[in-house]
Amino acid sequence: MELEAVVAIVRLGSFRAAAIDLEVSPTAIGNAVASLENRLGVRLFNRSTRNVALTSAGREYVEAIAPALLDIRNAARAVADHSRKPTGVLRFSCSLGGGRRLLMPFVFEYLRRYDRMKVEIATEGRLIDIITDGFDAGVRLAEAVPQDMIAVPLGPNARHVVVGAPSYFANRPLPIAPADLTNHECIRARYSSGALYRWEFERHGEAMKIDVPGSLTLDEPEMIAQASRAGIGLAYLGEWMVADDIASGRLVEVLSEWTPPYPGYCLYYPGRRHMAASLRAFVDLAKEIVFRKPAKAS
Repeated sequence: MELEAVVAIVRLGSFRAAAIDLEVSPTAIGNAVASLENRLGVRLFNRSTRNVALTSAGREYVEAIAPALLDIRNAARAVADHSRKPTGVLRFSCSLGGGRRLLMPFVFEYLRRYDRMKVEIATEGRLIDIITDGFDAGVRLAEAVPQDMIAVPLGPNARHVVVGAPSYFANRPLPIAPADLTNHECIRARYSSGALYRWEFERHGEAMKIDVPGSLTLDEPEMIAQASRAGIGLAYLGEWMVADDIASGRLVEVLSEWTPPYPGYCLYYPGRRHMAASLRAFVDLAKEIVFRKPAKAS
């Protein structure tokens, strides 16, 4: 009560206004301040019938306690949020791959648990400002998450792989090094910005990007996978997209030594002091699901 009284007086400019704000009597406010001043051994306010102003000691004291009081209020609000079932709409901005990663099991389980919530997922190739565009959170590969955001991994590390159909390799040698791709037909990928994607490789600390040759250029990963399954050429895709094809033999992986794992998809959101109950519940659920599943090598 004493600390809240002091901060309220400073914020509102009078004992009476502070009493109204805290829903106590002016006498109670006065007694609280007097008790605190007696315990500290200093006067916190210079007060007259018309004016209330902090002393130099009072100003120093308020500057020291104000941040701590804010943390206490936020903590109390967060605890109160846990006692209420989330309601409303939770909006996510994701890459297409990130949206697919988010849906199952995270969003499906979230909607099962919180039947008063609604979820909207907007897929966007380019990275946007989720705060400016009104989203609660986003899902991207870790390397694309803005540095000022809090990131929560949604699973183990990811990998990209180079694959081709058995029919494609029927009359062609397997590439042994990235440089061999110049002699192959590759399915090229184009960003939404119009730029062509250069295939990325790394081994023993040696990294390179290659503008591969090819007669077919696409801008959607599943279409690239379809073309590769049809024997049109080699594709460079996320392993999670073609794992079943590799396991079944529909596609053959090559250059595996040149495609090491990297940090995978992350849920990210602004580092606000107070997080909405709906988003906090989703973050807690995501951590629960990720940590209870055994990590698989990528």
